[in-house]
Amino acid sequence: MIGEGIEGTERVLSPGKGRGLRALKEFKVGDLVFACPAYTYVLTANERGGFCEFCFTRQEGLSKCGKCKQAYYCNVDCQKGDWPMHKLECSAMCSYGENWNPSETVRLVARIIVKKKMHPERTESERLLALREFESHLEKLDNEKNEMNQTDIAALRHFYSRHLDFPENAALNELFAGVNCNGFTIEDEELSHLGSAVFPDVALMNHSCSPNVIVTYKGTVAEVRAIQDISPGEEIFNSYIDLLYPTEDRNERLIDSYFFTCDCKECTTKSKDKAKMEIQKTLSTPPKQKEIQKMVKYAKNVIEEFRRAKHYKTPSELLEICELSLEKMGSIFEETNVYMLHMMYQAMGVCLYMQDWDGAMRYGEKIVKPYSVHYPPYSLNVASMYLKLGRLYLGLEKKSLGVKALNKALAIMEVAHGKDHHYVAEVKKEIEEQK
Repeated sequence: MIGEGIEGTERVLSPGKGRGLRALKEFKVGDLVFACPAYTYVLTANERGGFCEFCFTRQEGLSKCGKCKQAYYCNVDCQKGDWPMHKLECSAMCSYGENWNPSETVRLVARIIVKKKMHPERTESERLLALREFESHLEKLDNEKNEMNQTDIAALRHFYSRHLDFPENAALNELFAGVNCNGFTIEDEELSHLGSAVFPDVALMNHSCSPNVIVTYKGTVAEVRAIQDISPGEEIFNSYIDLLYPTEDRNERLIDSYFFTCDCKECTTKSKDKAKMEIQKTLSTPPKQKEIQKMVKYAKNVIEEFRRAKHYKTPSELLEICELSLEKMGSIFEETNVYMLHMMYQAMGVCLYMQDWDGAMRYGEKIVKPYSVHYPPYSLNVASMYLKLGRLYLGLEKKSLGVKALNKALAIMEVAHGKDHHYVAEVKKEIEEQK
């Protein structure tokens, strides 16, 4: 099996992009291009108790590990299946107690080291790209990223000293950099963070801001589905980043995280940038370019401030940051401007946390239509927003609005996740229950 590749695709050298993946046959919208089991993965600590540590099944009544009492499983089979990885942490969690706090990346790298020792041969996750081939871009890391890597290496040595034979520091540095460039975040149907994983074959695909495939997750398996018709000979492109933002912003993010700029059609034509940067129509005098640039800079600073503030401010204080920034940005930007939408999304999240359902609904209603314009078709961001809004409506006894929103989410999910996905079945059940 290993080395045979993936049916219907081939690894190629893509001009100006390095390695890539090309279609050998036709794929229609919604077709499964390929599936890739995780090389290894880790459930995020925040979701312990709600998801099985081994298979990522979401259910109530999971059984917890009798020793550490922090890992939860569907049954004995899942517990046994996870033991080669869980034993890395089980005793340490007991010993360190509340002081057990390695980052998710550190936990993932620890599991990669174990997996490499257990399976030195290529795995079914590496049919086209081996883990050892990951690009680390070490020579491009700035001081801050190098310091973060060293901090992670120190944490790995601290928390796993009893259970791991560590590679040399240089090899660890390259491994952490490779995971940071090639790792994936596993998310649920509402895009809530469930965990981190490496999917080598999925990492082979190059980026485009107008991707022709989308990656979704069925437990710990990544599924790649066509969201545009793909002809034989065409390269298969995924998106590495959130596509909400204008071209300049997207490329800043790509350079910072992946060390390249994008030259796809969307980036060269900038066809959506004007709509994404919509200026207030009520202004008697259009703002000068310098004023717009100044407001964009303010918006980016607020986004960063909010990200940091999540760790030490109360929900009420976070909501105030959102509201004040929206008021200031609203003096120049329309509500459909992507920086306004970003802060509305953050405000909606805070409202959901505070169980302010009406507040969350109001923000969701402002967000969902512009999202449908700014994002590509079959976007998970659009589907998750319709899903959240639909569930809010139903909770607020707005039945017809709820069913309508859930149906819009379902139409996207049936393409992005596939019609046989359990998330799709759950949404169908929610709709059926309203009849």
